Amino acid sequence: MFASITLFTIMLALGMSLKPEALGRIRQRPGLFLRVLPASCLLVPLVALGLLLLPIGQSLGPSARIGLALMAVCPSAPLTLRKAGKKGGDRELAAVLQVGAAISAILSVPLMADVFRAAYGTTSWDIGPVEVALQVGRTQVLPLLVGMAIQGWRPALAERIESPLNRVANGLFLVLIAAVLVKAGPKLLPFLSANAMGLLLMAVMVGLCLGLGYSLAGRNRHERITVALVTSMRNPGMALMFATTYARDLPGVTVAVLTYVVVTVLLSIPFLKTLNRLEALESGLEVRAV
Repeated sequence: MFASITLFTIMLALGMSLKPEALGRIRQRPGLFLRVLPASCLLVPLVALGLLLLPIGQSLGPSARIGLALMAVCPSAPLTLRKAGKKGGDRELAAVLQVGAAISAILSVPLMADVFRAAYGTTSWDIGPVEVALQVGRTQVLPLLVGMAIQGWRPALAERIESPLNRVANGLFLVLIAAVLVKAGPKLLPFLSANAMGLLLMAVMVGLCLGLGYSLAGRNRHERITVALVTSMRNPGMALMFATTYARDLPGVTVAVLTYVVVTVLLSIPFLKTLNRLEALESGLEVRAV
C-alpha cells in the first residue's frame, strides 16, 4: 500500500510537469515508438527466456529463476522518469514511452506469462490482463493523466503545486527505500551467496537490455540515455505483486526481484558515465574538425 501511494505521488507530480502536447512526440517519432515498445514489452522477456534455457540458467534455483523471469516480463518502471531526468535523459520522452509501455503491458504481460508457462510446462503464472490493467492503471496511468489534466486545465495551479508535491514524492521515496532495505536487507547477503550464478545472469541480462536500448535510439545523447533506461529498468512493483500471488511458497523470489533492481541501478551508473564520456569526446572531435 505504501509503495502504491509513493508511486501514485511520483506519477502525479510528473503529470503536472508535462504539458498535454507532450503526447505529440508519438506523431513526431512514430518509428522510435514502434521500435522501443515491442522491444521493451516482448523482446526483453524473450531474451530472458533464452538465457534461462541455457545450461547456466537451468542451474539456477527456482527463486532466482522466477525472480529474473518476473522482472523481464514487467516493463514500464515508474522510477525511470526520475533517473532519466537526473542522468541527462529526455524526461518528457521517458514519460510518453513509459505510458505506452504501461498500456502495452496489459496485453504483453499475460502473453509473455503464457510463453514462459509453455516453456517450463507449468500450470502456474495464469496472469490475466485485468490484473495488469488494475495495477498499471492505479499506480501509473491514472495519476499521470490526472496530473496532465490539471496542467492543461489550471497551469498556474499545477506550477504552484508541482514543487511541494515533488518534495513529498522524494520524501516518500526515501522512506520506501529505507523500509525495503530494513525488511529485505538481512536476506540479501544469504541470497547472493547462494545464487552467485543468478547474480551473474542478472548482470548479463541488464547489460543486454542497456545495449538494446542504446541501439534502438537515434544519435541524440539524451534519447540514447532515455531509451536505454526505459528498456533496461523493469517494474518491481508489478513483479512483487505477481511474486506474492503466484510464488507465495518461494519467499526468496521477493529478494531476487529486489536484487535485480540493485543490479540494474549499479550497472546503469558506469553505462551512463561511459555514454556521457563518449558523447563529450565525439563533440570535442567535431569542434576540432570545424
